[in-house]
Amino acid sequence: MTRLTVLHVGYGAATQDRGRPGFSDMGLGSAGAADRGSAALANRMVGNRPDAAVLEALLGSVSLRSDAHVVATVTGAPCPVDVEHLDGTIRGAAAYEVLLLGPGDVLHIGVPATGLRAYVAVRGGFAVEPVLGSRSWDSLARLGPAPLSVGDVLPIGSAAEAGSWPVVDAVAPPREPMPGEPVVLDVVPGPRDDWFTPAWRSTLTEQEYAVSADSDRVGVRTTAAVPLVRAVTHELPSEGVETGSLQVPPEGHPVLFLADHPVTGGYPVVAVLTPGSVDRAAQLRPGDVVRFRIAR
Repeated sequence: MTRLTVLHVGYGAATQDRGRPGFSDMGLGSAGAADRGSAALANRMVGNRPDAAVLEALLGSVSLRSDAHVVATVTGAPCPVDVEHLDGTIRGAAAYEVLLLGPGDVLHIGVPATGLRAYVAVRGGFAVEPVLGSRSWDSLARLGPAPLSVGDVLPIGSAAEAGSWPVVDAVAPPREPMPGEPVVLDVVPGPRDDWFTPAWRSTLTEQEYAVSADSDRVGVRTTAAVPLVRAVTHELPSEGVETGSLQVPPEGHPVLFLADHPVTGGYPVVAVLTPGSVDRAAQLRPGDVVRFRIAR
């Protein structure tokens, strides 16, 4: 079996796929790739099935050595990429480009200037042992294949397992916000928007929110000058919440739930992000500025 060996890895890199839905009665969320659009694109570029496992790397910063010929690509946060050959020569490459690695080649992925999560896909997918039907690491439940460490060996599935889709040479990377430009996130009101004063729409959409350092795969915490104000002040019984929910704790600043969020919450959800906006939210760094917009 073809393998990649981890020579260098930053914090929080782990395999992810589409997650493990259907276990909420056991208290387990679905987990899976935080930026599902970037993970799906990476798989599509190397000809994999949509459910193939990819590597999600926080701030890039990973080096992988191949022991055979491997087709790979990097999407998500636009990281610098190069391939170091056995003879020491280095081939410059780029994110959103399909690469052919030879035996002994090392794929180096650096730290992106913008964005947070990069996705590495290989033809055949990462064939680590699944847990409850998924190769995703759930950081809240501490379940699934563990985050990567130096020296780990990642098996790669066969081309037959990948699927019959063709490889895509390269695609144009998505547009990144200009420095200082807010990231716009679209939301759909509800299910508990009636728990807030009528001014909640203008409060949410007419000011900028800063991303807190206390953010992870569970959720993105935000702060702003003006908090959301509740009209209903009694306690809300715990109820199910969706990925992308904007849950509002007592201080009035929304917490945006990502892939590893809990299955229930005790604070009202004022709105839910659209799927594309969830992907954009997964790329937010502490200090980034966000504006919310009501989807039409």
